[in-house]
Amino acid sequence: MSAKISPLQCVPSTDDMARYEKTHFYNKDCGTGEGVSTPLTNEKKYKLKVVTGRTNKDLALDICKILKVDLTDVHVQQAASHELGVNFEGTDVNGDDVFVVQPMCPGDGGGDLNTSVMEVLFMVHALKLKGAKRVTGIIPYIAYSRQDRKTKPRVPISASAVSQLLQSMGVDRVLTVDLHCGQIQGFFHNCPVDNLPTHHEFCRYTLKTIVPKEGVKNLSEEVTVVAPDANGVERARLLADLVNARGVVTILKRTQRDGDYKMEMVGDVKGQVCIIIDDLIDTGKTLINAAKLAAARGAKSIYAVATHGVLTDPAVDSLNACTELIEVVITDSVNTTEKQKACPKLHIVSLAPMLAAAVERTHREESLNALFV
Repeated sequence: MSAKISPLQCVPSTDDMARYEKTHFYNKDCGTGEGVSTPLTNEKKYKLKVVTGRTNKDLALDICKILKVDLTDVHVQQAASHELGVNFEGTDVNGDDVFVVQPMCPGDGGGDLNTSVMEVLFMVHALKLKGAKRVTGIIPYIAYSRQDRKTKPRVPISASAVSQLLQSMGVDRVLTVDLHCGQIQGFFHNCPVDNLPTHHEFCRYTLKTIVPKEGVKNLSEEVTVVAPDANGVERARLLADLVNARGVVTILKRTQRDGDYKMEMVGDVKGQVCIIIDDLIDTGKTLINAAKLAAARGAKSIYAVATHGVLTDPAVDSLNACTELIEVVITDSVNTTEKQKACPKLHIVSLAPMLAAAVERTHREESLNALFV
């Protein structure tokens, strides 16, 4: 027959309690301490790290210079079969706040547009596997953004497919610049997307460079902003309000029977300094036709500003041959170093200060509202 245990014998001794607290990191402020694996007062300070692929390393270096951090090493290799290999060997990102700077476009380091897309996906996936606390994609230019809807039956909505791929790899947040269509943000489910505008950068360039160059005395009477299509009216209005321009003129496209289109201008540009604004320049056909139309309507001088200088051949040759355009101002969202050398009309406005501010605010869990005002 077993001996009867006194209730007093069930009370743990002081030594037993001390041993329990040491083993389980018991915290008296947290009740019983059940489930607490580490002391709550010793929370790790998460480090900010910036990585980049091969498409626009210069932009990533400029961002790091402003933030005063080093660019984190990543090894990207491409086999003879064109398969990509991405690894962060020798780099500790466990528990870090990592920002992947990579526009989806052809890069000077090799690869085409689709290769750059895969680089972004593989870098995000590798960082999540290495235990990064948060991975934010700094993607100034998102590929396939013009394929944002079905234009005919049984075709993909490619912009939606790209967003789903990013989310499936585990990206926690996306920062992009001047999306072709703002509704693309809706393709990202449970993933915050910040679509940063560029009208402040173009406003500064207009006031510091274009206005003095043209000898403008009264902005509200001498400067007009031109939207090259109906979708760009809101973008043009924002710039016009900032520079206090006379107003916005819109160019409408009407498709003809032969498949080509005819452009018609709604508004007057006679004697005006015109600034044509668009989200991107691809082949340059729309921009050049808009400039020719404005010149035919009596514009005094014509400038163009666009966020993304994709500049697919023969865009550079076409811009050089367009005598109506005085300057074409683009950002460094896409690396255009070589194309800038071939086109004296191209002028670059850096996005690094704006993106660096966005990175810093995101890392500190602060609002980005100041970048949108």
